[in-house]
Amino acid sequence: MLSTDTSSAPLDGERTDLLASLAHARFFLRHTARGLTTEQAALQPTASTLSIGGLIKHVSAVEQGWARFIRGGAEAMMQGHKPFSEWTAEDFAGREREFQLQPDETLEGVLAAYEEVAAEVDGLVRSEPSLDATYELPKAPWNTDAAWSIRRALLHIVAETAQHAGHADIIRESIDGAQSMA
Repeated sequence: MLSTDTSSAPLDGERTDLLASLAHARFFLRHTARGLTTEQAALQPTASTLSIGGLIKHVSAVEQGWARFIRGGAEAMMQGHKPFSEWTAEDFAGREREFQLQPDETLEGVLAAYEEVAAEVDGLVRSEPSLDATYELPKAPWNTDAAWSIRRALLHIVAETAQHAGHADIIRESIDGAQSMA
């Protein structure tokens, strides 16, 4: 359960900067979806299979996973998931679906879910006693380090969100010419 006690961790400059960086990256990702229908948000107009709605859904899932990591390390992050070494072709196909809006999903729904996860992560930034707490990372081909601090996990969320906001900006421009910075 998310702690709402902010007395254990004052909102110092580092936490303020992390929250501002998260808000900035999230704004630009959400901004790419402005005025789109669910059908447009599901479009894959580039050579990749990425869509704006799928990227928002993926970033939301990423934040959710790192929130579990922050609360309890690799074991919490992997709760309900097989170790990556045991993944099958079906598991990897399921992960690919994470980047796409499915027929039962709406842009409004993924944006609402993203807002909830973002609020949860922001609460963790405010309430964790120390950003220095370090946990072992789950074994995965993309994890080249043995462990990360909470701070490093939060920086990763910022970087991943900013990277995918850039992807979404290219996709949006391909859909209707709209640009995030215009």
